[in-house]
Amino acid sequence: MPHRVVFMGTPQFAIPTLKWLIDEYSSTGGNAEVVGVFTQPDRPKGRGRKLEPSPVKMLAQEHGLHVLEPESLRTPETLAELRALQPDVIIVAAFGQILPVSVLELPPYGCLNVHASMLPRWRGAAPVAAAILAGDDITGVTIMQMDAGLDTGAVVSQRSQSITPEDTSETLTARLAQLGAELLRDTLPDWFAGAIEPQPQDEALVTHAPQIKKEQGHINWSEPADAIARRVRAFFPWPGAYTHWQGKPLKILRAAATESWQWEEREDPLPGTVVAGAEGPVVSAGRGALKLYEVQLAGKRPTAADAFARGARGFVGDRLA
Repeated sequence: MPHRVVFMGTPQFAIPTLKWLIDEYSSTGGNAEVVGVFTQPDRPKGRGRKLEPSPVKMLAQEHGLHVLEPESLRTPETLAELRALQPDVIIVAAFGQILPVSVLELPPYGCLNVHASMLPRWRGAAPVAAAILAGDDITGVTIMQMDAGLDTGAVVSQRSQSITPEDTSETLTARLAQLGAELLRDTLPDWFAGAIEPQPQDEALVTHAPQIKKEQGHINWSEPADAIARRVRAFFPWPGAYTHWQGKPLKILRAAATESWQWEEREDPLPGTVVAGAEGPVVSAGRGALKLYEVQLAGKRPTAADAFARGARGFVGDRLA
């Protein structure tokens, strides 16, 4: 009999893992079958605040899978529905809810989480952004045996991934999502066979990556330019790194730090001052400068920074805040 798998996930990060479970495992005569998919309820999005299903829900429905969208896993009704599915294992990938002990203890093979970091580094909701913000060269994915803590469970398997100087949270998340699916593919058969001994995390190496708040995208021009550039990459596409010009929010979509910028004036301009550069506008920082490549003024479309500087009277020479 194939092992009965319940999958829990919500955003795009979870798609490669669910797709592999559907396409390459269940449908090819593997020893597991997806019997149910749990995801977050439809949420309002966009200017019209229209309810939209999660990426996981859409994929699951395309394949005729049984979808459940509980606001909480802690209600007796939800727990009864989960028990009725009789899962042998629960696979979790960015579900968006903490699993209570009543759920963790239900499947005989436990609950496995596909987490986008090399645990114990970057426990929490935003490990990809945290790795970029910190200037890490390496991150990766971890298959973890879940327990009652937040990303505190024993490590089942791991695989590393380099962070490039151009990576944003969007590009890095996409690679880690695929890597997570591949790692689960290589891990799950041995897990069912009892051939893996999970290893406890080293508590001395723990770092935390709490959920990102929109205001964290605000740029402090007194910071070094390389730190600001990492903020731009870490917070793309959400919440976006932003500053203010003439009282309006201005998103910095693409930028790069330069430590070797030489100002024409004898003294460095104040942090946040925009000057003309050969390849477009440059903004002074606490150390070095930030070359702007793409920006977006509130209510406008994204535009190349050099074109924006040519069309926005007074931008060059002004000070961002």
